[in-house]
Amino acid sequence: MYSEDDLLPISALQHLDFCPRQCGLIHIERLWEENVFTTQGKHLHEKAHGGTAELRGEVLTVRSLRLRSLELGLTGQADIVEYHQDPDRGVALPHRTGLWLPFPVEYKRGTPKKGNCDKVQLCAQALCLEEMLGTSIVNGAMFYGKTRRRLDVTFSSDLRAETQRLALELHELIASRKTPDAKYVSMKCDSCSLLSLCRPKASEGLQSVAKWFDQQLSGD
Repeated sequence: MYSEDDLLPISALQHLDFCPRQCGLIHIERLWEENVFTTQGKHLHEKAHGGTAELRGEVLTVRSLRLRSLELGLTGQADIVEYHQDPDRGVALPHRTGLWLPFPVEYKRGTPKKGNCDKVQLCAQALCLEEMLGTSIVNGAMFYGKTRRRLDVTFSSDLRAETQRLALELHELIASRKTPDAKYVSMKCDSCSLLSLCRPKASEGLQSVAKWFDQQLSGD
C-alpha cells in the first residue's frame, strides 16, 4: 500500500505505455509543449468536464470525479463516470436511492490506437473506483473525438494485470529519477508534442534533455 504522498498521476500510465521517454520527460524532467493535437485534446476534455452531476432515466452522469488507489499508488480525475442502476451488482451512493454500477468513460481527441495505452488509463480508473467503492466493474468506454464514437472496453484479467504492472513500473521509473534514452519511432515521434525537446534523431543515447543541453554548452 502506498501513502497519499506517494500517489502518481493515472495519466502517466498512458505516457509510460506509449513511450517511456515521453513519460520521463513529462513526469521526471517536468517538460511539456503544446501542439495542435494536445490543444484539441484539452478542448475535448474541457467539454467533457463541463457541468455537474446529471440524472437521465436510470443513468447518473458525474463529471471530473477525483479518483485514487492506495494499492496502485495512483490518483487522477475521470472525465465521466456513468452510474447505471443495477440492483444485483450496484453499490449505494450518498443522497441517491437504489444501487448503482460505475461505468467510466475516458475522452481522447483522435482515433483508437493500436496498443493498449488508452485502455490501460481507463482500466486504472476502474481499479480506483473498485477500491473506493468496494465493487467490481466489468467494463467502461473510450470516446474518440475524431470518430465521435464510443469504443467499449472490457476490463479483462490480462488488461488488469498489464495496468498493475505498468503502475509498478511507473513508480520504479519515477524513483530512479532517470529519463529513458531516446529512440526514434516515426509513427509515435512525429506526432508527439515533445519532439523538439526530445530530439530522438539527434540525441539518441543521451539520458536526459538536461544532459543534452550540458553537452551543447560544453562543446562536446
